[in-house]
Amino acid sequence: MAEFDWVPALIGGLLIGSSSAILLAFNGRIAGISGIFSGALGWAPDRSWRWVFLVGMLLGGAFYEYGLSSQSTPSSVFSPWAMVVGGFLVGFGTRLGNGCTSGHGVCGLGRLSIRSLMAVVTFLSTAMITVFVMRHVL
Repeated sequence: MAEFDWVPALIGGLLIGSSSAILLAFNGRIAGISGIFSGALGWAPDRSWRWVFLVGMLLGGAFYEYGLSSQSTPSSVFSPWAMVVGGFLVGFGTRLGNGCTSGHGVCGLGRLSIRSLMAVVTFLSTAMITVFVMRHVL
């Protein structure tokens, strides 16, 4: 198992938190990625800032991967089709839950939303149960 380096994780968390606070302060918008993505694909009149946000996210990740990081991203052992199906299931879940982990966990908890607190508790509980079942039952 690889050793965990907490400094990049801390910097990443600070960047995510500050970018969501800046978006809320200057644009009045919540940085929930599923909502931003669905609004960018829809016919909303305010699509331009959504595309700028999404492109900035992709460019920021590419800049880190190819410019700042000294380690390469681990490769996946899953088939591309399994990842596509998983992506669609995650998208369905975010629509069902009125937001994704970034929206509820970062932005919702920061705004002291009870709905987001319940969503995060559900996410984490489900993840813990899944890990337990995968490691100890199956």
